[in-house]
Amino acid sequence: MVHPDPSSRPVDPAAHSPASTAVACSLWWADPSWAGPRLLALLDDSERARRARFQRAADRDRYTVAHALARVACAHAAGCAPEEVGFAHRCRSCERRGERDREPHGKPHPAGPAAGLEMSLSHSGDRVVLALTRGAAVGVDVEQVTGARDVDGLAKYALAGGEHADWRALPAPVRTAGFFTYWARKEALLKATGDGLSEGLTVVQVGPPHEPAVVRSWRTPEAPGAVYLTDLDAGADYRAALAVLAPGEVRVAHQDAAPLLGVHPR
Repeated sequence: MVHPDPSSRPVDPAAHSPASTAVACSLWWADPSWAGPRLLALLDDSERARRARFQRAADRDRYTVAHALARVACAHAAGCAPEEVGFAHRCRSCERRGERDREPHGKPHPAGPAAGLEMSLSHSGDRVVLALTRGAAVGVDVEQVTGARDVDGLAKYALAGGEHADWRALPAPVRTAGFFTYWARKEALLKATGDGLSEGLTVVQVGPPHEPAVVRSWRTPEAPGAVYLTDLDAGADYRAALAVLAPGEVRVAHQDAAPLLGVHPR
């Protein structure tokens, strides 16, 4: 479990002042082991239906905790009850092609009293994270570092020419972790724009994993002009990144979601 930095104070995105150039981003960290009937009751009918389609219990638990956290955190920031918070999903790729959604999918946008908040969810292994801002698009991604996947094959899909060469130049013992750093940075960026993985990960290129997170190029007509990108410390066996589409300062506060969700981890 990721613990908040004791030197940072919680930042409520609802308190962000339009006159300030800084964007406040709350990062709420949770654990899928917290899943249970009380959190499941916070999901709406469509979320429960989607959850039921997961075959593995671990996947259902991650989904339950992530989506319950999204509803409760948005309600907390908006000053309303969780059941008042809804989510509208938008797929930018479908919009670009003029296609109508057969089923709601794409980036979730808080609705109802929480409208105006921006959010992004991610979960992997025993990490669940929610990024929450106001007035600035946000994307977050966390990846468990594992050699069980075909990293060489994934690298051919995810890394552009220069990135792939930089990655292959890494010492073998750190190559797998380095790949997941690339992946987390790229997915955070594409989740912030709402493109997701539909356009492929090679449309955006980032710096090598042993250097600070930067965007090298973005090969889409709607590439954002201002991007904040940073790596996150999610633990030794994880790689994570945060992207905020905003100029200027971004103030990030890591927060433990247990008190917010009313759970008492053992």
